[in-house]
This record gives sequence, C-alpha cells and structure tokens, in this order.
Amino acid sequence: MNSKETHPRVGFVGAGKMATALARGLVDSGFTVADALVGSDVLVTARQQFAKETGADVVETNAEVVARADIVLLAVKPQQMRSVLSDLSRHLHASHLIVSIAAGISLESITNVLGLQRRLVRVMPNTPCLVGASASAFCLGGTATAEDGKLVERLLSSVGIAVQLPEHLLDAVTGLSGSGPAFVYTIIEALSDGGVRMGLPRDVATRLAAQTVMGSAKMVLETGQHPGALKDAVTSPGGTTIAGLHALEIGGLRGTLMNAVQAATHRSKELGQS
Repeated sequence: MNSKETHPRVGFVGAGKMATALARGLVDSGFTVADALVGSDVLVTARQQFAKETGADVVETNAEVVARADIVLLAVKPQQMRSVLSDLSRHLHASHLIVSIAAGISLESITNVLGLQRRLVRVMPNTPCLVGASASAFCLGGTATAEDGKLVERLLSSVGIAVQLPEHLLDAVTGLSGSGPAFVYTIIEALSDGGVRMGLPRDVATRLAAQTVMGSAKMVLETGQHPGALKDAVTSPGGTTIAGLHALEIGGLRGTLMNAVQAATHRSKELGQS
C-alpha cells in the first residue's frame, strides 16, 4: 500500500498561514504524511508557500481537494465561506468529515448550505499553532460521531492542546485563547519595556520577558497547581515581588485583562451574527 492508503487524507480549502501550520503539524506529529495532504487557494503565492513548507500537493480547484480527501478542512476567510460551501456542496459525500476553522461561522450557517446530513466539526484554533503550541477548542455538528470528535482532537493535538466544548462557548474561547496571544504579546512587550527602563539592553529584556512568560505557563500546565498558589510561592513577605504585585493591583491589571476577554468575546458574537 502507498502512504495515501494507510494515512488519513486531509484536504485544505484555503492554504494560508493557519492551514500551513496545521498541515505541517500533522506531518511532524505522524498523524499523516505529506503525500496524503492536498491544498487549494485562490492565491498562487499561498499555494506555493503551502507546498514549500509542507511538501504537500496543491491544486487550483476546491473540487480537486474534496476528491482527494477524507477530511476536508475549511480554512477560508469568514466572508468567503458561503460561496465556498455552495461550490463544495455538489462534490461532498457522506464519507467526508468537514472541519471548519473559520472564525464566527456557526454550525447552523454551514448546515444551511450543506444540509443536516453532513459530518461537521467547528474548530477555534489560535496562531501559536505556527510553533506547535496552539490552544484549540472544537464542537461537533450535523451527523458527526464521537469517533469523529476523537479524530479531530488527535488532529488538533498535533499542534498543541484541544478541548471539546458546546458551540455556545466557542465565542468565549475566541475571546480568551483566540485573541489571547495578542494580549500576552502586549504583556511581554510591557515587561521588556520595564527591563529597558531599568537599564537592560532591549534584546536581553525581550528574551528574558518571553522566557519568563513561557516558563510560567509551563509551570501552570505541568504542575497542575492553581496560578494563585504558584504566585504565592514566588512572593516573600515584604519582598520585591509583593511590591510589584501591589503596583499591578493599583494599575488594575486583573480587571483590564478580564475586560479584554469580555470585549473580544462580545465582538466574536457580533461578527457571527453579521
């Protein structure tokens, strides 16, 4: 048997950065092989980059992707989704598992075009999938089965972590982990600015800030301890850390971050309704 017969065949409708990162992760993790991947995109440059970074085939039409895939991953812009779905509908079969990573596009919107008898999964990934550290959530729709859910969880876990949630919570996921990287980048930049303010060279300050955020996140994930307990372990009575924490409380850091997640969640809901 060749590789296409022994590994899941995954087709990407849309071959931008997120699709490329996912495809690369699928190969690197052993989920599938490059020969079993295929991608399409309206932009020639996107197709070329997808092929270069993944080793996969690229084609010019979405119909060719569907014909060569068991899992069809929809990675187009939300405003393009309806026309893409209309084009795909006549080429899809009951055997296809359809996975959408388009932000704000509900399962209902997809079934309105494709029909109720499709195996659908909606996914909210985030950009750290580009470095194999994504935080993704997904929900099942249409006639998707529990086995389909396990398959998608394994697919997403190739580039980070994945959790299954009811669809109504995906807007909150968008507000937290979807938009969250931008919030964290701002925090890293601010920590770096603080280091520079205190005399550190910019490159050193940025490296230390980024590593501190990464190491702290790893501590949370690997120890399973509450972030507050880990914070307390660093905080000595009358020491430097409590002085800094006091400044953060005065500045309203906690409330500001909570408001940021809330604002991003509300905006996600607005975009989905429009």
